[in-house]
Amino acid sequence: MKKIIVNDNACIGCGACISIDPEHFEFNDEGLSYATNNDNLESSNLASAISSCPTSAIHIEENDNCNCEECDCPKGNCDCENCNCHSEEE
Repeated sequence: MKKIIVNDNACIGCGACISIDPEHFEFNDEGLSYATNNDNLESSNLASAISSCPTSAIHIEENDNCNCEECDCPKGNCDCENCNCHSEEE
């Protein structure tokens, strides 16, 4: 499953991604961008938002260990029942 990742350590909260692609991004309580959904990952607006990030804080990551639509585990650290992320660790 592919997922949009925003690196909180790299994001400066400039809002470019939100302006370009409000379908996928919003500000969090700290004023940094975060991904709101992982639908329509082939969107041209998403591609523009990723390429426009001045700190390259946004990317799309493939998590082959995750098969859960609701999962919030960018690196395979999920505890949800529908996910097999922990199968590599066991």
